[in-house]
Amino acid sequence: MIDQKILEEVLGVAMSTGGDFAEIYAENTRNNSLFLVDGKIDKIVDNTYSGVGVRVFLGERTVYATTTDLTREGLLACAKSAAEILGELKTNISVSLTKTRVPDIHPVRIHPMSADMRIRTDILKCACFAAKEHSEKISQVQGTLLGVDHGILVANSEGLFKEDRHVRTRLIVNSVASAGGENQSGSCTPGRGMGLEMFDLFDPREVGIHASRQALVNLSAGYCPAGQMTVAIENGFGGVIFHEACGHSLEATQVGVGMSEMCGKLGQLIANPKVTAIDDGTIAGAWGSVNIDDEGNPTQRNVLIENGVLKNYMIDRLGSRRLHMPMTGNSRRQGYEYEPTSRMTNTFIDNGPDKNEDIIASIEYGLYAKEMGGGSVNPLTGAFNFAVREGYIVRNGKICEPVRGASLIGTGSQILRDIDMVGQNLDCGQGMCGSSSGNVPTDVGQPLIRVGKITVGGR
Repeated sequence: MIDQKILEEVLGVAMSTGGDFAEIYAENTRNNSLFLVDGKIDKIVDNTYSGVGVRVFLGERTVYATTTDLTREGLLACAKSAAEILGELKTNISVSLTKTRVPDIHPVRIHPMSADMRIRTDILKCACFAAKEHSEKISQVQGTLLGVDHGILVANSEGLFKEDRHVRTRLIVNSVASAGGENQSGSCTPGRGMGLEMFDLFDPREVGIHASRQALVNLSAGYCPAGQMTVAIENGFGGVIFHEACGHSLEATQVGVGMSEMCGKLGQLIANPKVTAIDDGTIAGAWGSVNIDDEGNPTQRNVLIENGVLKNYMIDRLGSRRLHMPMTGNSRRQGYEYEPTSRMTNTFIDNGPDKNEDIIASIEYGLYAKEMGGGSVNPLTGAFNFAVREGYIVRNGKICEPVRGASLIGTGSQILRDIDMVGQNLDCGQGMCGSSSGNVPTDVGQPLIRVGKITVGGR
């Protein structure tokens, strides 16, 4: 992507005003999306993003500059602009890089943008036609087939020089069901760090049917009652509760500046002993996995909570300096325009000791959240509010009528203590996580869990 000698020269300039560490991050990313609306390809979007960011450290202070001028002169000017913020020119710094090969744990068999256009459109049409044909009440279907080819280069003043490439594919189907002047929606959005071989795992037809089935369930549902109750949260995207309500509070971005409810709690019992939570960026082909993080460190399996005890945080380089703890391979950013921060990869609650059928059977009256939607959280207090995309009332240990309009309200620290049953059907769902370093792909997951008591918003 950039000649090694130029990288060494640029790093030397970045360090020339007294910085104690410098880093170059270069990106070349291609995004290709097919959009289908009501049975017809609506548009095709193909974008390429390319640029470089230069970051300089002095203790816990950082300066970050970016450029799209990838000539030697443009890169040197970018490094100089960052260095000059730290002080005046002091000396010429010599940096020697050693290029290291990055092992690829995500080999791609059918590149999503190299495949014939007819193959890609057939996949999208198969999903959307199945969604439309599922019921005469399905009034609209929209689908997207996304392909991403993300190439990066990381070099730093410690001699690190690595290049990596990561390919992702995602199918998104949104259905609308209509009757009596009322509309309700459903969706299904599987994605993997793979090429089109992803569809060996996911039948596009089933993806479309799932979206329409959910829309029909919500169309027939009454409104959820409000109040405190026992809630069972299903696997897959149900893990968004842990991701948002607890995961962000375990990132060094928040912990390192004292802005997290989890500050100073390492080694303490913070959750029910049935809860073990993990962030693992090494899962082959997973949506949130990468070979290396955006500072060039290998990703790893980080046990965050083990049997209820807080064991670790997710730590980038700046967080490592602030917390005096080792980096964990969690430095991530949307692209070269963003300075990296500590972020999640594939974060999930692990399987527990309880049988799934026992979890439902244990609830006299409560809510079964079959699928979660989006929400918001304050990492400092852990306060969260999440929508339930598909929910059902539970009576006497049986899943009964569907309800809509439900939301779950609470705090991360409290829900960790109130999870009192953890099932054995771990699965993950895919999402895009937004934070100060932009939007990055993440997996969220869990088995079926039971929260003994939580506030449910409804009517």
